[in-house]
Amino acid sequence: MALEPTRAGGDAVADVIDAVLDKGLVINADIMVSLAGVELLGIRVRAALASFETAARYGLEFPSGTNTETAAWQEAMLPKERCPGCGERFAGREELLTAGCPACGWQSHAQRALAARAPGPIPVP
Repeated sequence: MALEPTRAGGDAVADVIDAVLDKGLVINADIMVSLAGVELLGIRVRAALASFETAARYGLEFPSGTNTETAAWQEAMLPKERCPGCGERFAGREELLTAGCPACGWQSHAQRALAARAPGPIPVP
């Protein structure tokens, strides 16, 4: 029986781009063209592809004149957590653990335990 290629989903390219920008990608190449032991051409390629947030986290320098005082830069410098249910990003761990995920409804174990201990509605006579 021959195996047939299948596609997992329509967002494969978006997932790859998101992973590359989130984790970063570094290309490091040295190319040398020689003839009879004499180097005729030498090329060194150093490239990094990442989101500004990832680059800043790893200490990459940005071009001179980059204004890092904007609201977008300030937000990028805040630590972020991902929801285990849907992968949505939040400003802080405490927000995710105490309020849960508004996107998918995920709740932490502590939230579920607290909801189980909470008394039900009080009957009105």
